[in-house]
Amino acid sequence: MSQPTFKKSTYSGGNENCVEVAVPDGPVSFIRDSKDPNGPTLAIDRAAHQAFIHAVASGEFDFGLL
Repeated sequence: MSQPTFKKSTYSGGNENCVEVAVPDGPVSFIRDSKDPNGPTLAIDRAAHQAFIHAVASGEFDFGLL
């Protein structure tokens, strides 16, 4: 099996304190800490990952903290 290709947001501005995401073909997405690319990787169900991204983008987690 080939290694997934990780990317981080262009909004990171070159900052290394980010998370990176890989979304290869298949049912799983991968997330890792950009500071430790050889460290642990979180595998998450693609549908759950998409639901999380949608919830963040739609403001579901905006609790008036900012």
